[in-house]
Amino acid sequence: MNCAYHREVDREAAARAIQEFLRALGHEPVGELADTPGLVAAAWCDELLDGYAVDPAEALREASLPSDKSAGLVTLRDLSVSMICPHHLLVSHGHADVLYLPGENVAGLGGIARALTAYTRRLTLQEAAGARMARLLVEVLGATGAACRLRLTHTCLLARGARQNAVVESIALAGSFDGPDRKLAIAVLG
Repeated sequence: MNCAYHREVDREAAARAIQEFLRALGHEPVGELADTPGLVAAAWCDELLDGYAVDPAEALREASLPSDKSAGLVTLRDLSVSMICPHHLLVSHGHADVLYLPGENVAGLGGIARALTAYTRRLTLQEAAGARMARLLVEVLGATGAACRLRLTHTCLLARGARQNAVVESIALAGSFDGPDRKLAIAVLG
């Protein structure tokens, strides 16, 4: 992985660190744990943090077309999301709803999904990822208003501490949805 957002990843160092982490927890990386350091390093480099390799603005720009200004509200529901809690390094899973009122451009649906994935496949808080996505639609796409709702189950809440299988919901609003059209956005999100 090498991009404008992140420095080069050292897979071998990551695998060695996982090996030492297992040892520090009293588990020798042998037997069923023999391949774990390499597998964990690959999972983090190739999947869990692959959002750093993508420029969300570019993903959205590449998938946008000029708007004919007659497009109504666009809503994408139940986009699958996985992200890493930066506090405990545990995974959160769930869904996102993204909606926007087109202005200058409309976006290809895949471009919205790629931009959202780029923001959520980073070490970030749920609220921050949603806010970045909503702002991106306004700033890059020229949307009049935009919203991103994330509904996630956090492993850090489920597997430790309070041990609750709660769904954490955050709603980020940008543009006119953070002002005069706020009620419209909230009503559509349900």
